[in-house]
Amino acid sequence: MNKEIFQTKNFIVEAVEKPHVTRLDGGHIKITPKVKLLDRTQLSPELAIELIRLTMVAGEAMAKALNNRGIDVGRINYQDNGNWGVFNPEGPFLHIHLYGRAKSAKINKWGDAIFAGHRDTGFYDNFEPLNDGDIAEIKKEIELIFKGEKYQDKNWHL
Repeated sequence: MNKEIFQTKNFIVEAVEKPHVTRLDGGHIKITPKVKLLDRTQLSPELAIELIRLTMVAGEAMAKALNNRGIDVGRINYQDNGNWGVFNPEGPFLHIHLYGRAKSAKINKWGDAIFAGHRDTGFYDNFEPLNDGDIAEIKKEIELIFKGEKYQDKNWHL
């Protein structure tokens, strides 16, 4: 089961139980709307603004937090996939993946695109999710970042 990191009125940020990027390579979190949407074209302007702001805050917090925890994240990749959902009866749905990219990564090496094979291949079977300490540090950083002037609701017309 994914572990919740943060939520807003409309979105949930969570650590992925079965990550596409193992913890020491930078980790994996995702942001999902609370109301199921097919893709970003179904977002209202207000929800689109909220989602972009949340991806920025979560990415900044993830990088800072994991660096604080000894994982040398130098970049966050933001991806809106949904490809595997085409095989599910309910179909694909909007969610944004945040992949940490550690400079010392062993599997998804720094500077390379991540390898994202289908889950059924077994490629991800030994990937380690973010742990409780990582999640607590990301939560702390999100709360600090949201207190800054840049991310205040008034500056985002929310």
